[in-house]
Amino acid sequence: MGTRKAPALTVAALVAGGVLAGGALSAQATGGSPSPCQASAKACVSLSTNQAWLQDNGKTTYGPVPTTSGKPGSETPEGVHKVLWKDADHVSTEFNNAPMPNSVFFTKTGVAFHEGSLEQQSNGCIHLSTTAAKRFFDTLNPGDEVQVVK
Repeated sequence: MGTRKAPALTVAALVAGGVLAGGALSAQATGGSPSPCQASAKACVSLSTNQAWLQDNGKTTYGPVPTTSGKPGSETPEGVHKVLWKDADHVSTEFNNAPMPNSVFFTKTGVAFHEGSLEQQSNGCIHLSTTAAKRFFDTLNPGDEVQVVK
């Protein structure tokens, strides 16, 4: 009987340890470097570190994630913006019908978060990985504040 209880306790300890470790790992994945933006922002972009975050009341909920932003002459505008609209399957009419999956537009000039190359600078948009673009698309809504800082 003693041998049967020991494995059960061991399994319970391993499960509890795994749950606790999983929680800790999740916290690390979303708790890297803190966002440089104000608590009012739902999305934050740091142009100098090429990173973005999602946050709720100043608490980071996702990120930091790697980004690329506007190349010289097409810089991403700094400042406080609002999400204007979203399009899961957007295609750019301005740039050779370039696909812009999971677009979240936050300026009247067409700057958006969207899936794009993390190797090349954009024409002003914030490029995100496939996973990050989907998360930003699913989380952000029209009216949400976006802050872009140096």
